Amino acid sequence: MGTIKYRNRLKRYLRFPLYMLILFLIGCIAVAFINKTFAGIISVFVLIYGIIAFIYYKANLKSFRNTIIEYAVHYGTVQKELIKNFRLPYVLLDSTGRIMWMNEEFSHLVEKTKGYNKSITTIFPEITREGIEHAKDDNFDIHLEYNERKYLACLQRLNMSEPLSGNSMIASLDESSDGLVAIILFDETDVQATKAKINDQAMVMGLLYIDNYDEVFEQVENAKRSMLLALLDRKINKYFGEGDAIVRRLEKDKYFIAFQHKYLEAFEEDKFSLVEDITTIKMGNDRDITVSIGIGLGSDNYTQKAEYAHMAIDLALARGGCQAVVKNGQNVSYYGTHGKEVERTTRVKARVKAQALREIMETRDRIIVMGHNLSDADCLGASVGVFCAGREIDKPVNIVIDTITSSMRPVVESFTEKEEYPDDMFITSEQALNLCNDKTLIMVVDTNRPSYVECPALLYKNKNVVVIDHHRQVEEIIENPILSYIEPYASSASEMISEVLQYFAEKIVINPTEADCIYAGILIDTNNFMTKTGVRTFEAAAFLRRNGAEVTRVRKMLRENMDTYKARAEVVRNATTYMGAFAIAECEPDGQLESPTVIGAQAANELLNIVGIKASFVLTKFMDKIYISSRSIDEIDVQSIMTRLGGGGHVNIAGAQIQNRTLEEVRRDLEETIKTMLEEGEIKL
Repeated sequence: MGTIKYRNRLKRYLRFPLYMLILFLIGCIAVAFINKTFAGIISVFVLIYGIIAFIYYKANLKSFRNTIIEYAVHYGTVQKELIKNFRLPYVLLDSTGRIMWMNEEFSHLVEKTKGYNKSITTIFPEITREGIEHAKDDNFDIHLEYNERKYLACLQRLNMSEPLSGNSMIASLDESSDGLVAIILFDETDVQATKAKINDQAMVMGLLYIDNYDEVFEQVENAKRSMLLALLDRKINKYFGEGDAIVRRLEKDKYFIAFQHKYLEAFEEDKFSLVEDITTIKMGNDRDITVSIGIGLGSDNYTQKAEYAHMAIDLALARGGCQAVVKNGQNVSYYGTHGKEVERTTRVKARVKAQALREIMETRDRIIVMGHNLSDADCLGASVGVFCAGREIDKPVNIVIDTITSSMRPVVESFTEKEEYPDDMFITSEQALNLCNDKTLIMVVDTNRPSYVECPALLYKNKNVVVIDHHRQVEEIIENPILSYIEPYASSASEMISEVLQYFAEKIVINPTEADCIYAGILIDTNNFMTKTGVRTFEAAAFLRRNGAEVTRVRKMLRENMDTYKARAEVVRNATTYMGAFAIAECEPDGQLESPTVIGAQAANELLNIVGIKASFVLTKFMDKIYISSRSIDEIDVQSIMTRLGGGGHVNIAGAQIQNRTLEEVRRDLEETIKTMLEEGEIKL
């Protein structure tokens, strides 16, 4: 029989008599220095102990070895049988992924014999060489499917401290192998099915608002109102009834909706066609009925879902209505945004916002107003309107403008050259940061995106922010303003400010120069009253005319020099068509132009005058950014295109600012976006 090597605690246990014998001998030596006779007597007893221990050890050595061997064999057999008959599929791989051994359960699952020594990838393509390498560094899990069942494969590295030669459990292991990888398969088909069922049955909350209820029903005869309302109820209930939904009316123009999550996909694939179908209802109404839908999900908390639904409907209304918004946690999806914004003729909201704005401004020591960077006529006009409101209540107002473009210089000079206006009416971002304190009100006009404002640092330094804008909201918004007035149906921020001024004070004083500036903002954003012009636009213009705005002065103020005119003509001349309906042009200023972005916007407007062009896009490179100006008349929703490129705007007027990209790359991205949206049906020719 070969020599058995004992280790660890067993070795120490067998050597214990030897350790005691040595200890006794040391004690005898120590006693000998004191009393040799007594030391001799102790030595005799130590010798007798040693002889007895040796004889006992020799007499029981063979029996002890047999017991150890029998235990080891029994333990190994139990371990082998345990792994072999393990109810979970279990397989061992070498470092290359080759199968070394499999238990009965794994063999039965994959229908392979135990002699199958090919790569595990031949059975499970999901388990790759990279995954096996990853398992060498850390435990690694892979989800896979086999024979229509779903499994969780747990990969774990086994460090082999002893040679495995002669072990019948596995095939031969290469000498260069650095260990084995064990895989245990857990059947999670039923678990996944249960999770999917729970997810499908989760409640989704929604809100549906009729955007223009008052405007529609005031045109309908009393006898037909109940019929129209019943028809409207029937269509809403029928549509959501296909998803086994509960629909309850909360108010005359508001509905609550609840349905199971499994029906949401069908509504999204249908792109919430109810939004479009509602507009076809006619029962004595000349106006189309439009609805907005807000859907909230993405939380296990019902209260949070309801909050998401409210946020979604608010976002839908802020984007102009007539659309559906689905808010799934932090993800937001939009449907039915191809129509025009819903125009409202009532000024109730403007009056309420004006009164709230006055109350806020009266509690502050100073108002700092800013718009988007590279301020245009609308941005400046709205800012001047805020200046007029501040003067009415004796509050200092500062307008933040870092770069005064050539197109805006005559407008700014019309104020700076007059003694009646303070020297700090226009300030830079640095000056604004120095003036800002806790008693300062920050007003943002003509944009609702924090990355677009003239001085983003102001938004972080002071949380007292008011937003007035006419652009559709996107995911990036100014968080938690104390007052937000966003109306996408409005033609311009200057129009909105004009309405606010009418209710700000009973007889507010607006000088002709100020009226000219605000009027210019409306004129530019409506392209001389040709785009996004509604009843309230002309009413705002009439209000400004009564306060001294002069069309001739405004036209002279907005005239451009010969270089600018030639540059715009050159952009139009070099424009090309894409897919026969889209005009795309590039504007690369030579350094002499101060306002290339304005030229790009003007060129985009002119390109729409070409027959067959349904949308125009002008890409302008300026100050390390690519500015996209997009325009359409009524057939293409350019705002949805710009949103995919990180921008926003309105259905027929939109734009985007893109950094760290070249003109060629942005043009390629634009063309690919248009092509993708046409294929998806988001836009149609």
